[in-house]
Order: sequence, then structure tokens, then C-alpha cells
Amino acid sequence: MAVGEPLVHIRVTLLLLWFGMFLSISGHSQARPSQYFTSPEVVIPLKVISRGRGAKAPGWLSYSLRFGGQRYIVHMRVNKLLFAAHLPVFTYTEQHALLQDQPFIQDDCYYHGYVEGVPESLVALSTCSGGFLGMLQINDLVYEIKPISVSATFEHLVYKIDSDDTQFPPMRCGLTEEKIAHQMELQLSYNFTLKQSSFVGWWTHQRFVELVVVVDNIRYLFSQSNATTVQHEVFNVVNIVDSFYHPLEVDVILTGIDIWTASNPLPTSGDLDNVLEDFSIWKNYNLNNRLQHDVAHLFIKDTQGMKLGVAYVKGICQNPFNTGVDVFEDNRLVVFAITLGHELGHNLGMQHDTQWCVCELQWCIMHAYRKVTTKFSNCSYAQYWDSTISSGLCIQPPPYPGNIFRLKYCGNLVVEEGEECDCGTIRQCAKDPCCLLNCTLHPGAACAFGICCKDCKFLPSGTLCRQQVGECDLPEWCNGTSHQCPDDVYVQDGISCNVNAFCYEKTCNNHDIQCKEIFGQDARSASQSCYQEINTQGNRFGHCGIVGTTYVKCWTPDIMCGRVQCENVGVIPNLIEHSTVQQFHLNDTTCWGTDYHLGMAIPDIGEVKDGTVCGPEKICIRKKCASMVHLSQACQPKTCNMRGICNNKQHCHCNHEWAPPYCKDKGYGGSADSGPPPKNNMEGLNVMGKLRYLSLLCLLPLVAFLLFCLHVLFKKRTKSKEDEEG
Repeated sequence: MAVGEPLVHIRVTLLLLWFGMFLSISGHSQARPSQYFTSPEVVIPLKVISRGRGAKAPGWLSYSLRFGGQRYIVHMRVNKLLFAAHLPVFTYTEQHALLQDQPFIQDDCYYHGYVEGVPESLVALSTCSGGFLGMLQINDLVYEIKPISVSATFEHLVYKIDSDDTQFPPMRCGLTEEKIAHQMELQLSYNFTLKQSSFVGWWTHQRFVELVVVVDNIRYLFSQSNATTVQHEVFNVVNIVDSFYHPLEVDVILTGIDIWTASNPLPTSGDLDNVLEDFSIWKNYNLNNRLQHDVAHLFIKDTQGMKLGVAYVKGICQNPFNTGVDVFEDNRLVVFAITLGHELGHNLGMQHDTQWCVCELQWCIMHAYRKVTTKFSNCSYAQYWDSTISSGLCIQPPPYPGNIFRLKYCGNLVVEEGEECDCGTIRQCAKDPCCLLNCTLHPGAACAFGICCKDCKFLPSGTLCRQQVGECDLPEWCNGTSHQCPDDVYVQDGISCNVNAFCYEKTCNNHDIQCKEIFGQDARSASQSCYQEINTQGNRFGHCGIVGTTYVKCWTPDIMCGRVQCENVGVIPNLIEHSTVQQFHLNDTTCWGTDYHLGMAIPDIGEVKDGTVCGPEKICIRKKCASMVHLSQACQPKTCNMRGICNNKQHCHCNHEWAPPYCKDKGYGGSADSGPPPKNNMEGLNVMGKLRYLSLLCLLPLVAFLLFCLHVLFKKRTKSKEDEEG
């Protein structure tokens, strides 16, 4: 694919149209030839098994490492939001034909963590190769750790990365701070979208940046023309960068990789500003229709200049300016990750740090010169928030797995319209006995996937495929003619459950149950005076919802539908991050509750759940105490002839021995929505029911034995009485 004359024409046009209104390019200066590695130390990580009160929660791993004259305990857990589902990797043939693969990616071997006893420490490692590869940041020092591949004793090399710049004069960004400020003024005056953007939802902390990485041909050749090696380098770099952004509550998610395996479709040597512009044009015409992304970065091996990278400032969500170019000159993953983190920061609206900008370390990531650091400054935080409030709307919602990439085709492991199945790649399909490479079923196969499919055959009618969960749920069974389990149905809203509670959207809620869930089994709902006093305050501990940025006070009729208030609390639980427990003394009562503040992107455990009773024949619905007459109850017990229960689709779910739709005729239970239950009632019982049934069977001999003993004892006493009378 050649750039040619059309590209030159487009470039000139872009320069004329965009320079004054958008082309705010940031350069990150490359200070070569600095010495970034000291002599390595050999370390052998030892796994630490935590026990007792100090044990970490499930999912955490702990290792002991000794280097730099000290022993460190590293705690880490899997980074679960690093890759998109079915990550596509694009390569090219020698004839420049596009190839796509979805290689198997081990997604449970990338970790984030910290060093015990070291505040603000940071750990980003992978164990995919059998050892530890990645970064350790301890106080002001940053280390890179690599496994020794030939070691039989789990040996690793730990390098301390030295950021002292030996280049004189030191190189700096090609764009001065004054020019950035001027460009931002021009951009603000022309960018009407920015002025008119909505502020709805800006307080939600969590952001999700979908990143596409493109790797140039020279970097590919540097990696011995091995696409797998390139992929692993990208994975490790993005994992490290993701750890930089976690304090900002930003998840960097890799949604695709494009490797220029044949040749570069555009020049990547020379001035980086031109490379960035050419890449933005190429992306607009060649990548946008293939991969969904918020930002795309090009990794190049080297450049004629001395810059480490360039990116469009505040370009996030502003196609085609959501791009950056980063120089990946060697194998130093941590050093390059800092470069990528810096340039991505520019996309998110961050500018270079000034003398007034500070962070927890000596240097911060957005310093104009390359510095080895892992922290963003206070200035970067402020600029990031300002940028995402105004123009970063695309990064707010979490990416929907089905929309990670748009290209539909046979072989992506997603069954799409016109496909009977999809087994993936040639290698994956070779192991699939049910599905062929062309996304059709193997001869003789009835199905290839689904809960009601086993060994390429439909499971028999009456096989339990979704167990009942709680008294407000209903079971479902396979119908024998489909691979899918019927839709999940549950008990109709408004049917009584537990004590003084009603089913609502599959759950049985009341204030007491919720207090026990938060504060333990001894807790119970507080008196109405607690609800009256706290929920009418309109703050994060007591309110009836949030409108815009304001907590809404509860009106007196709705106080039981705001935040749950509890009493008889003996133990304060370990709540999830950002949650706070409040203790409020009111007369002789201590009211306990939890907070919810603007910006929390986690479930609110302290809000009164919909369906909770708030008065006679009233339940909470969306923070209001509403009459139950508003619930649709077209189906009544009489509809089911008192032999079943109504489900959420207004149909009868009949007891065993009665048949749907109205439980009038003899049958085997279930509903028109549940699938046919088994003829043998034992098969239709859930696990708990089976256990109770088996327990009863086990108790029967014992009961019989006790009755026999009582009978014998009674006979003996009767005989003894007769002997005495005689």
C-alpha cells in the first residue's frame, strides 16, 4: 500500500484546515545516549503463603524478593481488564493482503500490585513466560525484572533504571509550552463540539480507554520478524501503562493490534510530526472501519530526530486526531511504557509539567524530558479532568464486549447471522468435534454450543439447565429440540416471600435482610426515627437519589426508600473501596449506615433496594414509596386454580402433577416459559431439594428404630405392671 500523491494532497489540505484549530502536537524529547540500566542483580522469587489475620483476600499472590540489600514482599493480583474479548491481530502478506487472526491469549498471567510496607509503590508484572517480567517501583526507584530463561532455579535479573541524563545539551519537546497554550486557545475558539458537549455523567470516576496499537515494519524486523514476540511486547507494555493510569481510575484496554509485517505503508523515519500526520490519515482510511477504538498509537523502531514521541493534545474522541507515535528503540519495556504513558496523557488533555506541578516522586510522567517515574502530577490530574469533562465522552462507559470490534466474519468465535456455529481458527476447529471451519455443523451434529448441548447432541427434554436461586426464582429445563436454555423467568412481582416481604425482580428484599448483608447476622433495621432524621438530610449518608450533582432529600412518605439504616451492629465489616460507615447517635439509638458519593463507579450497597416494603401494601420503587396496585398482576392464584404460582410473564408455573397453562389438567408442572420439567419429580428437584429428600431417606431407618425401641419399652413396662398387679 503506497502513500503516493493523494496522501501529499491530503496532507497539504489538512495543514491548511487543521493547523489553526486542532494540530496541537506534543513531542517527548529523547535524551540519548543516556545510561538507563545499572548492573543487574540475580534474585530468586520465593512464594509467600499468608495465614491468619494477615492473609490476603482470595486472588492475591505474594512473593518475597531480595535485591538492593533488602527483602521485599510483593502482593499482586490478576489485571482482568487488559484485553478485549477475542482480541484481533492483523498482519499482511508480501502482497500486502490483510490477514486477521485471533490467537489464544493467556489473560490470567498479567498482574498489578504493590510492595508491602512501601506507600505509593507500584508493581506491574506478567508470568506468561513462566517467570516474572515487568516493573517494580519502590519509593523513588524503578526496577525492571526479567526471568533467566535457562535457569533451573527460577532465577531472575533485576535492573535498577537510572534516569540521569548524560546528553548535553539536553533535548526537549519540539513544541514549547507557549505554543501549546496558543494552540489550545485557537482550538477552543473553533471547537464548537467542545462548547456544546453535555456534562451529564461527568462525575463518574471510572473511564475506559480503548487502545489500538500499530507496530511498524522496522520494529517487527527488530523482533526477528516474529509476530508473537511483538504481541507479547505490546501486552507487557500496555499492562505497565495501565498501572500508571489506575490512580486516575482509568482502565487502558487493548482492543486490537496491527503489525506491518510486509512493509511500512507510510514513511516512519524523519520528522515525527509528519509521521503523526501521515499515520492519522492512514488510520482514518484503513483502521477506523476495522477496529473500534478511542485512541490509536504507532510504535516505530527509530527516527532521524531526537524525540521520543508525539501525540495530538486533547485528541481523545476527536477522530482522526486520536493518535500518537512512540519510538520503541530497544527492549527496555519499562522505559518505553513511560513514553507511551506520556503520549497517551497528551491525548487525554495533559500538557507538560511546570515547576509548580508535583507528584509523590521526584519527577512526574508529563515532564518535558524523559524521566523514569510512574506518577502523574497534580497538574496532569486537573488537565485530564478538564479534558474528559468537555470532550472525553467516548471513554466514559465500559466497552460492551460485543462491540469491541465491528468486523463480522466466520472464525471470530462469535456465532453471527447465517452461521450455525463458529469454532475459531484452523487449530481451534481441528479440536472441535461439532463445528466445521466454514461455520456449519459437522455431519451428524445437532448443535455445537449452548447449555442444552452436549457431545454435539441436544440434551434430553426435562434436563435442568438453570437452577432455582432463592424463593423468588423459578427453574428452567431443556426442551430437547434446542441448544439454548429457555429465558430466565421468575416469580411475579408482588407475591409474598420470607416474612413481611414481597418478590420483586427475582429477589426478596426487606430492610432487615439488607442490614444483615451489610453488617452481619445480628444486625436489623433501625427505628423509623433513624430513617426520618438521616434520609431527610440530602447528603451522601442520607438521600433519595441524585439529580445532576445534587443529593435529593427524602420527603417524609419516602424516608424508608432512601438509604438503609441499621442497629444492633456489633462488628464493622470490611467494605469495598470508597465505602464509608456512619455511626449516628439519636436519643437512645445508634443508627448505622453507609455512604455513597458522587463519582463512585461501584454498586451502592446502602441504598434501599426496589421492592422493599415501606408501608401497608406499599413497596419502594425508584426511591419512592409506591402502592402495590401499580404492579401488573393480570395473573392471580385463581388463574392457576390455586395449584401454581404466577411468573413475571403473567403465566402460571404449575406445581408437580399439574400441567400448564392453567394447572387444571394432570401433568408434570412448569410453565409455558420454563421448558418441560421431568416426569420423575426427583429429577426436577433442585440440589437443596435433593439433599433434603436424601436426608429424609437417611432419617427414616433411624425413626423406625426409635419407634421400635419405644414399642419394646412400652411392652416391657406393661408386662411389669401386670406382674405387679398379679
